[in-house]
Amino acid sequence: MIFVVLGTQKFQFNRLLREVDRLIEQKKIDEEVFAQIGHSDYKPKNYDAVDFLDKDIFERKVSDCDMLITHSGVGSIISGINKGKPVIVVPRLKKYNEHVDDHQLEIAKAFSQKNYVMMCSEINDLEKIIEEARVHKFDKYFSQRKKTVETISKYLIELRGSK
Repeated sequence: MIFVVLGTQKFQFNRLLREVDRLIEQKKIDEEVFAQIGHSDYKPKNYDAVDFLDKDIFERKVSDCDMLITHSGVGSIISGINKGKPVIVVPRLKKYNEHVDDHQLEIAKAFSQKNYVMMCSEINDLEKIIEEARVHKFDKYFSQRKKTVETISKYLIELRGSK
């Protein structure tokens, strides 16, 4: 199953939903697709979708999917790569009124350059990128959260001890 995730911000991402619909219609995608479409007003014709999912169902869908296609939401990206899923990131773009600026492009580039995800910057490339992602060898992501928290905690303890 391909899980398409569009996040919870108040922006549409109809461009991606339409392209997935087109690929299914043309039999370029022949597996089940499920989408969390957020505030998009396009309703998919060829696959199941809901506006929003609660956290537990969302995490279960990520665990169960074979591939995650997502906007450049860091939380969605991290959920997919932490579960070892092939992740395709399609950034929302300002020119399509999908966001207020193009910061999602920068996020997608950063994760893609580290080989954690594949980035799809041109929607017409989605079919090709899906095929590539099926066989691509992604690098393993290691969170730096624990190390960062330890560093900050150590600093605060030293700071408190110097007073």
